[in-house]
Amino acid sequence: ADRVIIVDERGEIIDGDQLMAVIAESWAEDEKLRGGGIVATVMSNLGLERFLGDKGLTLARTKVGDRYVVEHMRHHDFNVGGEQSGHIVLSDFGTTGDGLVAGLQILAAVKRTGKTVSEVCRRFEPVPQLLRNVRFSGGKPLEDIIVRQAIESAEAELGGRGRLVIRPSGTEPLIRVMAEGDDRTQVERIVNDLINVIGNVRTAA
Repeated sequence: ADRVIIVDERGEIIDGDQLMAVIAESWAEDEKLRGGGIVATVMSNLGLERFLGDKGLTLARTKVGDRYVVEHMRHHDFNVGGEQSGHIVLSDFGTTGDGLVAGLQILAAVKRTGKTVSEVCRRFEPVPQLLRNVRFSGGKPLEDIIVRQAIESAEAELGGRGRLVIRPSGTEPLIRVMAEGDDRTQVERIVNDLINVIGNVRTAA
């Protein structure tokens, strides 16, 4: 399997962002981490970026897709990268995601600390994040002036306290709208407002 997702002793799922944080911290302590940080996609949680920053590490972001992560790792000499889905690439061991290898790295960190899985693998508090999709039948709704103005307004409202990612799906006629920030209510309102704006443009077309 090319992905790994771990369930802790309380039955809680631990996603790829938390697992990458564990590996990055462990490898940095052992001076094995290259590139000064890790590579992830634009969909990884802002909490991961803040956690790494507090450790003096960076988070390089790419477009969604493991091939973009691997490409950036190769070009910039990183050895840890992955996606929130649990697709983790450790280039010291291979050139693609390997769930077994990633899982073994997590288990090694758990064994070394002697703590529970939940203690080891909950490295940061995720920032509230909401992803919604809106379907469109044709055209380029993201190029519409009304949509662009709404996006600019949302980005200004979030400021440096959050992120906004809006992109077409690579496999379906959908626009994916993701926002994250410290204020959950604000995030939900921004996403819902943008979904409505994009939907109205689609309907008008």
